[in-house]
Amino acid sequence: MSLEHNLVPDEALFTEAADALKLLAEPTRLQLLFLLIDAEFNVTQLVSLTGASRTVVSQHLAKLRLGGLVYSRKEGRNVLYRIADGHVARLVVETLNRADHLRTGEPEHG
Repeated sequence: MSLEHNLVPDEALFTEAADALKLLAEPTRLQLLFLLIDAEFNVTQLVSLTGASRTVVSQHLAKLRLGGLVYSRKEGRNVLYRIADGHVARLVVETLNRADHLRTGEPEHG
């Protein structure tokens, strides 16, 4: 696997990476991250897009923010959320692509 920088992971880095992956291991959080790849949304918009309750969306966003996977900013009275960076976006997309390949039986591609 090609990496963009020389990476020599230690135990702490493996733990931090595992913590990030744990945050992805919940369908609503994964859906929220996917929605936030190309746009910023507030909680009300995310409730509408996911069909989850306001409480559930807010709790998941708080966990994702604390885990560093999403950022938030205030705009007037609204708090807007967005995905943290391209690493998180690629991880979400590749995770979904992998699940789709397993579901459809489509062969792996390079």
